[in-house]
Amino acid sequence: MTVGDILRSAVANTFRSKVRTALTVVAIFIGAFTLTLTSAIGAGVSDYIDKQVGAIGGDNLMTVSPTAEAAAEDDGPKEYNPDGAATQGNFTLLADADIETILATEGIEKVEPAAMLAPDYIQYDGGAKFELTTNPMVGLADADLAAGRQLGEGTGAEMLIPSSYVEPLGFADADAALDQTVSIAVTDYAGTQHTVEAVIAGVQNDSLFGDGAGFNSDLRAELDALQRTGIPEGVSTGYITSIAFLDAGTDEEQIAAVKADLEAQGFTGLTVADQIGAIQTVINGIIGVLNAFAVIALIAAGFGIVNTLLMSVQERTREIGLMKAMGMGGGKIFALFSFEAIFIGFLGSALGAGVAVGLGSIISSVLSNTVLSALPGLHIMLFTPASVATIIGVVMLIAFLAGTLPARRAAKQNPIDALRYE
Repeated sequence: MTVGDILRSAVANTFRSKVRTALTVVAIFIGAFTLTLTSAIGAGVSDYIDKQVGAIGGDNLMTVSPTAEAAAEDDGPKEYNPDGAATQGNFTLLADADIETILATEGIEKVEPAAMLAPDYIQYDGGAKFELTTNPMVGLADADLAAGRQLGEGTGAEMLIPSSYVEPLGFADADAALDQTVSIAVTDYAGTQHTVEAVIAGVQNDSLFGDGAGFNSDLRAELDALQRTGIPEGVSTGYITSIAFLDAGTDEEQIAAVKADLEAQGFTGLTVADQIGAIQTVINGIIGVLNAFAVIALIAAGFGIVNTLLMSVQERTREIGLMKAMGMGGGKIFALFSFEAIFIGFLGSALGAGVAVGLGSIISSVLSNTVLSALPGLHIMLFTPASVATIIGVVMLIAFLAGTLPARRAAKQNPIDALRYE
């Protein structure tokens, strides 16, 4: 009996008891379906985060802030130090001297203080006024643009507006907003409102990191100077954080060295990947729990395979004895029943993965165009041939392992006893 004969016989034998086989396949289907969907969700979210990190400079961009001082051992209040660093609420502020210290750190090419800008409104051509949210990250690094160009330096006051501002400001589309001049109002310390003219260089897609307007260095400096107008001497001023640009080609080992140097000087440096690490950990944890439920379902299906094949062995005892009497070895009988288990696993996993890919693709497309439309480029489920093939392979392996017990029992049958079996 050749390998081909064994395979054909295994497939045919699988459908001898159609109801029993169908129920086992359904159990495997559920596990494979769930595992395929949860894996796709994890891949989709991770892919989106990786693209967003890459779009804004990835690990070559680092936020640097003063290191938070540890609380007193008795949790009592901290003693006031008139010569200490300026503070704002619970934050210690960076002074201009701190910015210079950070810039002098080996491995850092440029430092931009992240001024806390709070514009009153944005207006185009005397139209309606809208509150303007800002994002210090936008403008300091490349943005995910729907139209236009990235912000430049020394080009005058330029800004990027979120795509959600295009129609309210009175533009027909994103392209129509390019190179148009808008007015931005800001109130100084004394309560006087000032307006600044800025040119729209580009329109950015709303994304994980681009949820506000961005200004180039010229516009940031002008708005920051106006906000600080009228501040009396002695009032604490400074920056909550700063953005450091690392030297081109900086690797992980060099990034770790930069962080260590900053820590020795009383600063904490965090790359974008560091800041979203907690988010990814939570997402991976949730996906892991969902995958665990899918694996439990597959293990339960494995017991179904054991039951199905044990019943098959018992029902075919005399047939097994006849095959042995005709010279078929125990190894081939073991292979016959193992192939039956693998085929059942393949049926359930292929059907489950196939339905998951089809249904998941439809759901992902619908969500991208409705609920998740504010995050262009996010496909909540990402299916890849490699991941689907891996899931099918894993399920077939589980099926094979589940089928080893009944296969061994069949292989060890005594031909004489088997032929006498009633």
